[in-house]
Amino acid sequence: MLFKRKLYQKLLKWKEISAGSSALLIEGARRIGKSTIVEEFAKAEYDDYMLLDFARESTDIKDNFINNINDLDTFFRNLFLLKGRSLHGKNCVIIFDEVQLFPWARQAIKYLVQDGRYEYIETGSLISIHKNVQNILIPSEEYKLKMYPMDFEEFCGQPMIPFPMKQSRTLS
Repeated sequence: MLFKRKLYQKLLKWKEISAGSSALLIEGARRIGKSTIVEEFAKAEYDDYMLLDFARESTDIKDNFINNINDLDTFFRNLFLLKGRSLHGKNCVIIFDEVQLFPWARQAIKYLVQDGRYEYIETGSLISIHKNVQNILIPSEEYKLKMYPMDFEEFCGQPMIPFPMKQSRTLS
């Protein structure tokens, strides 16, 4: 069962106003649903998507970022060959999950967004600690959203209705 998350509306707004001009970076604590909401968003709002989970990706995928980011035709050809699939449709997104584990992918966002073939969403925790940004250029083409653990309203599945306050009686 998936819970409706408040962040989904912010994802829709980003997609509407960014029009491919920026990548989306969702940061937050571990195990709060960042990957889940992003994948559900990609399934519902795009023609096709590709997930790159840097906790599991091969060294070949990572080497492709390091060696071919200056030639994006080669980069995408290799990426699709290594993943065994390509993206279909005009409205596609590539998800960089656990991007803090491979900062080179985050640095590549600048060139990928400028290229304009696809849209990009990054997820990660501990994004801002020094170790995860050391020796890379932080892209200015990122729109950042902070995700928090599920709150009570999200858990209940509907907005809370405030209860009317009773007037207090004063003793005379």
